[in-house]
Amino acid sequence: MIYLLEDDESIRDFVIYTLNSQGMTARGFAAPSAFWEAMAQEAPSLLLLDVMLPEEDGLSILKKLRADTKTARLPIILLTARSTEYDKVLGLDGGADDYVAKPFGMMELLSRIRALLRRTETVEEQLSAGELTVIPDRHIVRACGQEVTLTQKEYEMLCLLLRNKGKVFSREQLIENVWGYAFTGETRTVDVHVRTLRQKLGRAGECIETVRGYGYKIGENA
Repeated sequence: MIYLLEDDESIRDFVIYTLNSQGMTARGFAAPSAFWEAMAQEAPSLLLLDVMLPEEDGLSILKKLRADTKTARLPIILLTARSTEYDKVLGLDGGADDYVAKPFGMMELLSRIRALLRRTETVEEQLSAGELTVIPDRHIVRACGQEVTLTQKEYEMLCLLLRNKGKVFSREQLIENVWGYAFTGETRTVDVHVRTLRQKLGRAGECIETVRGYGYKIGENA
């Protein structure tokens, strides 16, 4: 999915039409408010961002996106009529990955989009077991298709177990790995966290197995 934030309707319609005709999926937005609403629902693979906009200028939007951990690495190409060297440096130093001056040719824009997607395409780590999926880079936990909010310790424990499928962790080992050696509480703290973790994950939490008298694990074939 490619997003285009551009207030000029003729440019917006032409770019979206061309991208879609080239086998890409694209959505256009005339105003930042509509763009932010869409971002709250789904983040794109790449953003084409106009600089001169109503409500909020593109450089301000760029700054906000780079400050947010969820969008800090989002590929962004600035589109603007400002084409001086100073303007380009301002945009690139602000965090843009590329800069295309208006008026631009669609063949050039398509080439730059493809090149940027190739450069930024990485395999995103996913940890999974049954109906449970964790995306560490984005700190996302999904159980049975629903996003779940965990505490930091619950999250760290879950990632540890998922990264070490089949390995049984004693309560002491979990405390050392998640809480650290300086922890002075009781080992039953682990049991409390596992119980609340299972409750939050619902049916997907069944993959966390209790090894009686020792600790916990996620099965190798989960």
